[in-house]
Amino acid sequence: MKHLWAMAGLMASLALAPSAASAQHKVVYHVDNASAQGLKGLRSIRNHLDTDPKAKVTVVALAEGIDFLLEGAKDAQGNPYIGPIAALAARGVRFEVCDLTLRSRNLKRESFIQEADFTPSGVVRITQLQSDGHAYIKP
Repeated sequence: MKHLWAMAGLMASLALAPSAASAQHKVVYHVDNASAQGLKGLRSIRNHLDTDPKAKVTVVALAEGIDFLLEGAKDAQGNPYIGPIAALAARGVRFEVCDLTLRSRNLKRESFIQEADFTPSGVVRITQLQSDGHAYIKP
């Protein structure tokens, strides 16, 4: 009888547990060098979402990584970043810029594309997201 109760308890807990297939994955992409990581990161995020469309993706940019989010920014081939960024934002990707970097580089929020959000500290934000269960990727 004890065995049956244990089996019933196990089955009930399995029935209540979320399945791996339905779980929403959360990930933070850390960009601190736009020229080396900008285009590569955007491609990785697109591929990520093509494979896992329900993933919750946040990009945190700091230091030289904020440059690809500036109004009019272009990659090494002269292509504007705004197209891929806008497409990813439409798929739910959040782009966050470090306010400490803005201050250290004397930049204004108005210099950034409308898809950019702002966070007081990029490294603190990455830590918060990781504490909240986000996987960490640095393209």
